[in-house]
Amino acid sequence: MSPTTITYLTFGIFLLLAIIFDLGRLSRKGTAISIRQALLQTVFWVTLAMVFCGFLWYEDGHKTAVEYFSAYLMEWSLSIDNIFVFIIIFSFFRVKPGYYARVLLIGILMAIVLRVIFITAGIALVTRFHWLLYVFGAILVYTGVTMFTSRQEEELDVEENKVYRFMKRVLPLTNGDGGGRMQVMVNGKRRFTSLFVVVVLLATTDIVFAIDSIPAVFGITHDTIVIYTSNIFAVLGLRSLFFLLRGAVDKFAYLQQGIAVVLVFVGLKMLVEYFDVEVPVFVCLLVILVCISGGIGYSIFDRRRKNKKPPTPIPPPNNDPPTLTPPPNNDPHGI
Repeated sequence: MSPTTITYLTFGIFLLLAIIFDLGRLSRKGTAISIRQALLQTVFWVTLAMVFCGFLWYEDGHKTAVEYFSAYLMEWSLSIDNIFVFIIIFSFFRVKPGYYARVLLIGILMAIVLRVIFITAGIALVTRFHWLLYVFGAILVYTGVTMFTSRQEEELDVEENKVYRFMKRVLPLTNGDGGGRMQVMVNGKRRFTSLFVVVVLLATTDIVFAIDSIPAVFGITHDTIVIYTSNIFAVLGLRSLFFLLRGAVDKFAYLQQGIAVVLVFVGLKMLVEYFDVEVPVFVCLLVILVCISGGIGYSIFDRRRKNKKPPTPIPPPNNDPPTLTPPPNNDPHGI
């Protein structure tokens, strides 16, 4: 059995066990996830990803392991933007908290399938047309600059979402959640519930983010197993990260700028390879760590600084007796 086969087999076992013991256990209808459970699940997914990183170090050496860790860290940080959009979608359709876990499970599994298709197509295209890497690099630089200068307050308009408008046009939809079901019978006709619409929007929204994140992974490594595994592990951790951060996403106001700098750096790294300039993977990892931790750290610092600002002083009441103004003298002779 070749080392590549062993790596894929190990990853498959990791993935299967994780879905059985984690995702399946939390996908029951009506299950609400507490902050404590979300924290434990986040630790579980990060630990699982790091154990696989250790396996890659043992099996393929430190270079592959560092590439994997860099790619995973970048995808994990980019997923916070996904969470912000997920929150908007859940709020728009008024999804009950008890349905969050199951809807996220189905949406994320669909997103994984779509990502595998996109990654496979991307690898095939890059293998045949190497110059596409420079196109990806230019896209990342443009995306990073746009993200850095954009305002985080700009929200997704779900009503104008093209996928949602397409579903409304071609599918029989109902506004209800069907008691947690994806389809219901209304007057003898089968209709899709709002939960079905949410699942589709979650999966397609993740693909929109993948347009940036997948090229970014190509900027870090060309190793197929690293590209697949780092993406899938990061996406699988989205659900627990959603429950952990859904009330605190707005507290990381400057994380977007940190991610933007990472995208610009990775894009430039891909472009300079045209001149045979190779940036070591350790430098990539260092830049990612500094930018992400710096964005989170400065967000916390700025929030605390604003909270410590003294309130605007209220002037004390004026207790002096009122000044009497004499009536105007209307005598034309001044008497």
